[in-house]
Amino acid sequence: MKNIRLKGFSLIEILVYIAIFVVVFLAISSFFIWIIKGNIKNKVMREVLDNGRRAMEMMTYEIKEAKGVYSSTTTSSQLSLETKKYLAEGENTSYIDFYICDKQICVKKESQSPVAITSDQVEVDNLSFTLIGEKQSSVQINLKIGFKNPTNRPEYRASIDLTSTASLRN
Repeated sequence: MKNIRLKGFSLIEILVYIAIFVVVFLAISSFFIWIIKGNIKNKVMREVLDNGRRAMEMMTYEIKEAKGVYSSTTTSSQLSLETKKYLAEGENTSYIDFYICDKQICVKKESQSPVAITSDQVEVDNLSFTLIGEKQSSVQINLKIGFKNPTNRPEYRASIDLTSTASLRN
């Protein structure tokens, strides 16, 4: 008998091709998932850093421009500054306060409502002020800020601790 070879694929060849396809597909898809998670982590870190930097810059700027620290309402968690800026009509001095409200840093200028200076995507875990010097002419700010992560997913975990010191220029 003549051995006739039929053209086509055997069952083993098809299984090998499918296995190779599955391995390549899984490798490519896991690579894309890794890239997406890395991108999410990068955005989360940038949001936390931007909010922390912006809040610190605003607080240090206001401290440097202030006339003095208003010690009557200043505590370790609230800073009240006496300033010549933001004056109401007929007033010589004005006051500006920094404190935590609803897990955000708020600034309240005299006769105005408080305004959050951090976004609602981050939460402030700690904000403390320390008066330095005999005349209390310098203020040290300690800030701990993190990304809101109600689902506790690892790619959404990010927090930073910042410390800065600013001196009054009065």
